[in-house]
Amino acid sequence: MSMFSIFNVSGSAVSAQAQRLNVVASNLANADAVAGPDGQGYKSRQIVFQTEPMGSDASAGVRVNTIKESNEPLRRVHNPSHPSADADGYVTHSNVNPVEEMVNMISASRSYQNNVEVMNTAKTLLLKTLQMGQ
Repeated sequence: MSMFSIFNVSGSAVSAQAQRLNVVASNLANADAVAGPDGQGYKSRQIVFQTEPMGSDASAGVRVNTIKESNEPLRRVHNPSHPSADADGYVTHSNVNPVEEMVNMISASRSYQNNVEVMNTAKTLLLKTLQMGQ
């Protein structure tokens, strides 16, 4: 693996983790959302990653394969006085678990930071190598 392919691999991971952070932010923003008039509530979304070949030197990066919706049932809360309550007095809320999403956000953020650090280290090593040749 060449030093330059490190930037491709880490760059693909940074891009994928940025998309993961966007999905987590969307989930957290809709954690307390109630179902609309059609009865469909917000379902939590998760990123599915896939390895991706990064050139002829057998290095592999990562890319977002798909964003899938959770199959967990929506949360129903009995609150007959709520304007969005159904005929039985239940309000349908999203199935987002804020605790899981915060853990997911911390994990994505750390992965992002680690890959940025890998790129910075590779850049420093390349600059030192060039300085040795002077």
